[in-house]
Amino acid sequence: MTIQEIKIQLEQAGNADLPALLAFYKKDERAGVRKLAESVEKKQMLLRAEYDRLDSMLSYERKYRRFGVICGIDEAGRGPLAGPVAAAAVILPEDCKILYVNDSKKLSEKKREMLYDEIMDQAISVGVGIIGPGRIDEINILQATYEAMRNAVAELSPCPDVSLNDAVTIPGLPGSVRQVPIIKGDAKSLSIAAASIIAKVSRDRMMREYDKLYPEYGFAGHKGYGSAEHIAAVRKYGMTPIHRRSFLKNLL
Repeated sequence: MTIQEIKIQLEQAGNADLPALLAFYKKDERAGVRKLAESVEKKQMLLRAEYDRLDSMLSYERKYRRFGVICGIDEAGRGPLAGPVAAAAVILPEDCKILYVNDSKKLSEKKREMLYDEIMDQAISVGVGIIGPGRIDEINILQATYEAMRNAVAELSPCPDVSLNDAVTIPGLPGSVRQVPIIKGDAKSLSIAAASIIAKVSRDRMMREYDKLYPEYGFAGHKGYGSAEHIAAVRKYGMTPIHRRSFLKNLL
């Protein structure tokens, strides 16, 4: 068989047959075939490790499943100088395993966009809450974040019985919802990680739209965070309607 034919054979092999095929081809006299087998074996090892990681991220979901429907909640955009704060609440199917879902900060923008579509396709329900800069200035960023989270949960159907939260207890959620704050939850719970991706992508898309309205500020790049470019633009052009005045009063 040619190397290309062997490659196709390995790609089409089932889990039961693949180990024996790899062991056989790793002893082939052709260096190209041995290299191909080693490459496929490495990919299989990485894939198994990813499934193990995802399985470990379902520990909280399994622990609280007996209490009913579980959602994960997270936010994006607490720290920027401009734009809204976004929160997402996600209900995933039981034992859902979407490859490479992780804390959104650990993923590239391209990967987040791809996972956003997959989460939206597989989730039972997704809610997103957006609170703008005016409201942030009015009630402060912490209360605005809580409000965004409550709005996200309100969009879910069915209503969750348990919420897995990234390190916070959210005031004002219905008393029937059992809240479980988890430190660094977006790296420990698949539901929270999925919510972090939805929140981050939702906000980033808004900031790219704002970039079209205010191109001189570079919102598509820094997404409203306090980069040197952003601060220089504020000092040169002043604030836009999407800037958080309470965040900029010392700067200006």
